[in-house]
Amino acid sequence: MSSFEGERIPQHIAVIMDGNGRWANQRGLPRLAGHRAGTENIRAIVSEASKIGVRYLTLYAFSTENWNRPSLEVQGLMQILSDFIDRETQSLHEQNVRLRHLGRLEGLNKLLARKVERAINLTYANSGLTLAIAFNYGGRADIIDAVRRIVASGIDPAMIDESMIEAHLTTAGMPDPDMVIRTSGERRLSNFLIWQAAYSEYWFTPVFWPDFRPEHLHQAIREYGRRERRFGGINEAP
Repeated sequence: MSSFEGERIPQHIAVIMDGNGRWANQRGLPRLAGHRAGTENIRAIVSEASKIGVRYLTLYAFSTENWNRPSLEVQGLMQILSDFIDRETQSLHEQNVRLRHLGRLEGLNKLLARKVERAINLTYANSGLTLAIAFNYGGRADIIDAVRRIVASGIDPAMIDESMIEAHLTTAGMPDPDMVIRTSGERRLSNFLIWQAAYSEYWFTPVFWPDFRPEHLHQAIREYGRRERRFGGINEAP
């Protein structure tokens, strides 16, 4: 924390954890080995973000479009999430981390959905870093689901505004991400937090996610601190 004393720290960082498959291919390994290596890397980044003073960390783990991948890879990703919950939940709870799930539980098998719900319930009252895992998540699906909930509640259309939409998104109660990080060199959102990231700062790195280290997180945060955020306005200071 001392290395960032006096610097502007993003309250909420969202990460598109990209490049697991290419990381594995470069090493002659199956793609799932890359996904497992990427999952192993989460622990160190969560710990470092918490030490620095980040309050919310959102990780894009599985999109609604990822169902189009080969079935064996999809099944493997489901197993990796299940193993992550089994292995990490208690440790995260002891670190005062609060877990949240972003996305749809529908489509996940019942055992995995129950594991997700138990992990959320166990850590619900924790007051440290909030770790949100976007799994079976899509930005467009998030907005569609929010609109459906509003319609189902019978709200007068004239009452619908931005704050109401935000209250019905899966991220309700969380601040919008100050910074979005994408690893692997790609430069797009890929349907991630498309409402919430409207005014986020973006930081791209060619580093594949399994090789993303705390020092890369430091680089991103220091770059964030040098940027001027105007949210559509004008800074008239000299």
